Amino acid sequence: MSHLGIDLGTTGCKAVVFDEGGKILASAYREYPLHFPQTGWIELDSNRVMKSAREVIREAAGKAKKDPIRALAVASQGEAVTPVAADGKFLHHGIVTFDARTAPLVEWWERKLPRQKIFETSGMPLHGMYTASKILWWQQNRPEVFSKASKFLCYQDLLIQQLGLDPAIDLSLAARTMLLDIDAGAWSEELCRTAGIDPGRLARPLPSGTVIGEVGAKAAKAFGLPAGVVAVTGGHDQPCGALGAGVVEDGVGTYATGTVECITPAFRKRVVDPRLLQNNIACYPHVVPGLFVALTFNFTGGSLLKWYRDTFAGAEKEKAAKAKRDVYDLILSEIPKDPTSLFILPHFTATGTPHFDTNSKGVIAGLRLSTTRGEIVRAVLEGVTYEMALNAGVLGECGAEIASFRAIGGGAKSTTWMQLKADLLGKPVHAMRVSEAVCLGAAILAGAATGRYPSARDAALRLSKVERTYRPDSRKSAIYAERFARYRELYPALKNWLHTI
Repeated sequence: MSHLGIDLGTTGCKAVVFDEGGKILASAYREYPLHFPQTGWIELDSNRVMKSAREVIREAAGKAKKDPIRALAVASQGEAVTPVAADGKFLHHGIVTFDARTAPLVEWWERKLPRQKIFETSGMPLHGMYTASKILWWQQNRPEVFSKASKFLCYQDLLIQQLGLDPAIDLSLAARTMLLDIDAGAWSEELCRTAGIDPGRLARPLPSGTVIGEVGAKAAKAFGLPAGVVAVTGGHDQPCGALGAGVVEDGVGTYATGTVECITPAFRKRVVDPRLLQNNIACYPHVVPGLFVALTFNFTGGSLLKWYRDTFAGAEKEKAAKAKRDVYDLILSEIPKDPTSLFILPHFTATGTPHFDTNSKGVIAGLRLSTTRGEIVRAVLEGVTYEMALNAGVLGECGAEIASFRAIGGGAKSTTWMQLKADLLGKPVHAMRVSEAVCLGAAILAGAATGRYPSARDAALRLSKVERTYRPDSRKSAIYAERFARYRELYPALKNWLHTI
C-alpha cells in the first residue's frame, strides 16, 4: 500500500505518492497565481487552490494505481485562511501570510493583552500575519463576510472539508492561528474571547498523525482516489518538511528553499526564552509528538528569484520553453563563481524574522555600470541567504545552535544555490534525496497513523536520506563572513528612510 502526501503552498500545490520505503511512485504539481487587489494586500482564489488540489491528487493517484493509496495527509502553508458559508461556498479570497492589511491590528491586540501573555499561551510573537488577525480584519472591515461565515478554515482543514469530512486541523498549523493554547492542545478561551471569535467556527484541533476518517465515496470519485482511503491530520508545511528531512533531534535544522525561505530546528522541550520573543521567533508543536520547533523565515526566498524571472528574464523563459529546459538553469548559468560586492536587502514584501517590519522595502546596493546580469542574480541568492544567516545567528544566541542544515524544497535541487548557502553560512548543507520533504513528512504521518510504521519519528530516521553534502569553501566563507558584517549594517542604516517611501 502507498501513502499520499499533499503540500498546499503559497504559489502552488503538490501531491506525491510514496511506497512504504519512501520511494516516489507518482507526483503532480500545479501553480496558481497570487492576487494583489491593493498595495500590500495578497490573496489566493481558494476555489482555484482547491481545483488545483483536486487535479494534482487525481493525477498522482492515477499514476499509482498499481500500488493503491491507503492513507493521505495534508501539509499546508501557515496562517492563510478562507471564510466558508454553511453551504460550503467561499465568501472571500484566502488572505495569505504576508498580506500587510492586518498590520494595524497589532496595536489593537496590544491594547487587549500583553505580548508576553500571547507568546506564553500561543507560542507566537504578536504579529498581524497570524490567522486571528485576518479573521479580525473581516470582522472589522467586512462584517457581512464575517457574519455569513460558518467556518474560518486554513488550507489543510479546507481540503479536509472538500474531501467530505468534518474539518480538522493539526496542532502545528493550529498554532499558526495565534489562537491555540499550545500547552492544552485546544483553542484558547482567552484569545478567542478577546478576538470575538467563536471556537466553534474553527476546525477541530487534533495532534498531527490522527485519523480523521475515511474519505466518502462521492469525494473519492471526485478526487480520483480509491475507496476506503483514510484521511489523517498532517501539519504546517515547515514542521512537516522537518519530519520528512529527519529533523527529529537537537542540533539539526531544515533549510527550506521555497517561495518563503525557512530555517526550522527541533527541540525536545518547549522553549520560552525572552530572546525568542524579542526577535519574533515562534516556538510551537512539531508534527512529532513531544517535540517542538522554532521557525525563522524570510518571505522573499524563491519568490525573489521568481520576480527576477518574470521581470527580467523573458528571453530565457522563451528559450527554456523551446528547449524544454528549466528556466532557472539558464538564469543561474550566468552567475559568477565568486561572491559579489553587491548587497540585496530582500525586503520586497513585509519582512519575516527577526524584524517583522511591514514598512521596509527591498534594496539593491552597490550597482556600477560594469555590473552584469549574472552578478545581480548571484546577489539575489546571496541576499536571501544573508537574511537567513541573520536568523541562524539569533537561534544560536537562544541556545539553538545548528551544526548542519538539511535542505529541502525546490531550491535544494540547485547545486549552485546549495554550495553558495554552505559557503555563506559556513556550515555543511545536506541536500535530501527527496527534496520535496514536506510531502514525505505528510505521507509518513499518514503511514504511522494507519499502522504502517512504528512511529513517525522511526519512519523519518529510516526514510530520510542525504543525496549530497555541500561543505563550505574556506576561502569563500572568509569573504562572506566579512561581507555579512556589512550586510548586518544595511537594514539599520536605511530603515528610517525606507519607511518614508
